[in-house]
Amino acid sequence: MNIAIIGYSGHSLVILDAASEAGIIVNSYCEKDEKSFNPFNLKYLGDESSEHFDWNIVGSFILGVGDNQIRKKLAALVMSEGKQLTTIAHPSARISDKAEIGLGNFFAVNCIINAFARIGNNCILNTACVVEHECHIFDHVHIGPGAILTGNVTVGESSFIGANVVVKQGVKIGDNAVVGAGSVVLQNIPSNEVWAGNPARKIK
Repeated sequence: MNIAIIGYSGHSLVILDAASEAGIIVNSYCEKDEKSFNPFNLKYLGDESSEHFDWNIVGSFILGVGDNQIRKKLAALVMSEGKQLTTIAHPSARISDKAEIGLGNFFAVNCIINAFARIGNNCILNTACVVEHECHIFDHVHIGPGAILTGNVTVGESSFIGANVVVKQGVKIGDNAVVGAGSVVLQNIPSNEVWAGNPARKIK
């Protein structure tokens, strides 16, 4: 099956490196314009948002975009065309066979997903993050490098948890929330709010 990545800079390069380490062959990429920097020697397919884009030449897609809202829109576009989203897991990622894993996720170097965690679709579990037992991560979430979600934490759809955040056991974080890097979250965070600090407090 031909696999293409949407996006070819920044975050996508990390995904492609992990795919290579995992033995997954990515043949091509989609972007608005062809890139002069092509370190993985991928074929340029064009702009996936163009009405002239030929969806029939690719069987499955990887979403190489870090922004949750853009990734959510791209996932809807890909699925509307009847195409699959491929999950990429770096070989060093430790994912419990008791965890429930959705589609189109990325598990980076040394991330840990423990028993009975539930990961939705189209999520990013970044470098060395830890998702402990019975956590529930909804769709389109990004968990930053080194973040630790202790047991029974819930993270709502499209929320972003920054690098090195620690979330106390049992805390619930709503949809579209943002938690700033290095924060320590000791209480529930409502949807659509930005929190930061130690302990974390609402800042926006």
